[in-house]
Amino acid sequence: MTFKKENVLQTKSFAFAVKVVKLCIRIQKAEKEFVLTKQLMRSGTSVGANIEESIGGRSDKDLFHRIVISYKEARESHYWIRLLFEADLMEENVKNNLLADVDELLRILGASKRTLKQNMNKPKSNI
Repeated sequence: MTFKKENVLQTKSFAFAVKVVKLCIRIQKAEKEFVLTKQLMRSGTSVGANIEESIGGRSDKDLFHRIVISYKEARESHYWIRLLFEADLMEENVKNNLLADVDELLRILGASKRTLKQNMNKPKSNI
């Protein structure tokens, strides 16, 4: 029997998406705010969706492209979290928790981008 190695990026991005969805639904119900929460829900869930899609990628270039998109979506999520907090739609502890999660995802995605780019630029051996 073989066991699949845990993909930390996949696990963390999924957990982040779940937190974002729950928060956005709570804000929508309590505050009847749909524009900003829709933006956060879209970007926050897109991070993990693109990572998931990258796992089934056909090439290193495809994988790199999906990681870049995930990075951009995480940056966008960072923005919407801060904006929702400043608009008094989110508590500070919730903001801090989500920002810590997204910052961790950004660090991992950034390192993944650099590694993939280096590997893609290495000359291929004909052996």
